Amino acid sequence: MLKKAKIKDVKTIYNILNIYGQQGVLLSRPLSVLYENIRNFYVYEDEKTKKVIGCCSLQFCWEDLAEIRSLAVLPEFTRQKIGTILANEALNEAKQYGINKVFTLTYKPDFFDKLGFRIIEKTKLPLKIWADCIHCLKFPDCDETAMTLNLNQSP
Repeated sequence: MLKKAKIKDVKTIYNILNIYGQQGVLLSRPLSVLYENIRNFYVYEDEKTKKVIGCCSLQFCWEDLAEIRSLAVLPEFTRQKIGTILANEALNEAKQYGINKVFTLTYKPDFFDKLGFRIIEKTKLPLKIWADCIHCLKFPDCDETAMTLNLNQSP
């Protein structure tokens, strides 16, 4: 079941992100950052256990630009369309706010390609988005793929 994240979900989100952060395929976030940004998150709960099994954040960057970030699903629940449900909800919210373009930095370009995102050069993104990158262990040698989706066009 999809829902907006609550404060009580922060530690679970942190643990989910750390699974992939330790593998080097997602940027882990400190607990303090997750608490500060909890309003940006959606979570997906397993209907049987009511346990949070996936998360996704929509971060507004500019008046017409937002980022999908921290999209992760517990490994035992992947390939069940949960990531797609989370990403689509973030895209719907972006549309509700009148956002024209959404981007992501990802190691899973095939996943985002299926949602209509297209690969772009990172240099095409505004400098403002790189503020978080300075704290990344891989900065300045980012090996993620930059992708964008224009919400005014169909995929």
